[in-house]
Amino acid sequence: MNYAVNSKRLTETTGGGLIVGVYNQPEFSGELKELDQAMGGHLTQLAKEGDISSAAKEITVVHTLGQLSVKRIVFVGLGKAKEAVFNDMKEAFGAAAKQIKQMKLTSFAVAIDTFETDEVPAEDVAHAWAEAFTMATYAFHGYKQSSNERGYEAADVEFITRSDDKEVQTALQVGTAFGNGVNSARTLVNTPGNLLTSTKLAEYALELAKRYDFEAEILDKEEMEHLGMGALLAVNQGSVEPPKMIVLKYAGREKWEDVIGLVGKGITFDTGGYSLKPKDGIVGMKTDMGGAAAVLGAMEIIGETRPEQNVIAVIPSTDNMVSGAAFKPDDVITSMSGKTIEVLNTDAEGRLALADGMTYAKHHGANYLVDVATLTGGVIVALGEDKTGALTNNEAFFEQVLLASAESGEFIWQLPYTEGDKKRVRSSKIADLNNSPGRAGHAIMGGGFVGEFAEGTPWVHLDIAGTATTNKAYDLGPSGATGVMVRTLALMVESFEPAK
Repeated sequence: MNYAVNSKRLTETTGGGLIVGVYNQPEFSGELKELDQAMGGHLTQLAKEGDISSAAKEITVVHTLGQLSVKRIVFVGLGKAKEAVFNDMKEAFGAAAKQIKQMKLTSFAVAIDTFETDEVPAEDVAHAWAEAFTMATYAFHGYKQSSNERGYEAADVEFITRSDDKEVQTALQVGTAFGNGVNSARTLVNTPGNLLTSTKLAEYALELAKRYDFEAEILDKEEMEHLGMGALLAVNQGSVEPPKMIVLKYAGREKWEDVIGLVGKGITFDTGGYSLKPKDGIVGMKTDMGGAAAVLGAMEIIGETRPEQNVIAVIPSTDNMVSGAAFKPDDVITSMSGKTIEVLNTDAEGRLALADGMTYAKHHGANYLVDVATLTGGVIVALGEDKTGALTNNEAFFEQVLLASAESGEFIWQLPYTEGDKKRVRSSKIADLNNSPGRAGHAIMGGGFVGEFAEGTPWVHLDIAGTATTNKAYDLGPSGATGVMVRTLALMVESFEPAK
């Protein structure tokens, strides 16, 4: 998308459309009054008759019929100005973007100042627009032979404002980076497991490293064996695809200290192993690397915005298959940390992969840890499909993640994590831990297991099993992968304050 920022009058706008915000009961003053006058008072008449709505996320398209140089005015309803907030505005912009895409407008202008409020200044409007438009117009076209659709793309967009054009330009760039990071994660999650193997995921990470000058490390099976990564290797035993431990390092400070570790579950397909999933439950398991996608999407944003933080991204990746060599219930394995694990459920494999990922992140100097994973069906039972579940061993660190989630609009709900929960995870009679203490508190047990490998390091666990995908389209995207937690992770990194 090519865009320009200028301060021209709205009546001078040309092209396919002019995007305008309306609050409260529409009243046309200032430059909007000039538009109304140029339209012979037609806009005021439409507003009086209820044909231009200010209701939140209501989109009204008015053809100018040659009375203006621009062909259409697209009014975006925003509700009451005093109640307007950043995330609600993004949803309204998402609805507008979908309308623009449906109309196939490739050239249009956005009247930034008509959206501005005391709480949402022009640069925030610009960020919200760029982020929402990028996300809402995303499409995964798939692999149909007959499909000739190239997809919608806005070629030229003007942003009209009297605010500082450099600040608005920067906000547009940042908002676009956030949207692109989400969309990259969506594409990874939507890609079938036969086309996105661990090797391909590692190649994608190396492309990011080259693009953004990250330090990269990809461990192969022999190197994992040398380091004693018995938990990840156990999950890989049944597969013909080699495992990969993927590491990206971003040094935003001179000293490698106060390092934030982002650990993403990278199970590219999950059969459940010998604890085999039912035929309905196994469909869609290409999405079981949603945590890895979230981390890679966040690293893309970090590469674009260059925050003054130190970040290590670690992705333990394999598929979980059934074969004569596959690991089995009752096996005992030894993780990289040295902790032994009794395997009671081979479908609780993600936590095993994350165990070695967490330890390796600490090996690289991570002082704070966030793991992201499509970990348990239990989190969906507990919280539904629109909430990410969280566990933590450090409330101050969790508060920073929570604030970032509020800013991104990605809802997180903290689950309890008690000494009793820890005892259940440690309840094996023959090993240090067991990977499946039972169905009760399933989401807590899964996250609590991962927490055993944080040990004394401040840690937050994010279970995105319910939120990584959606069955229906929404304001900021289509059905399929959502790219959830990409923006939360990036915002948390950007605003992170180490413990004093």
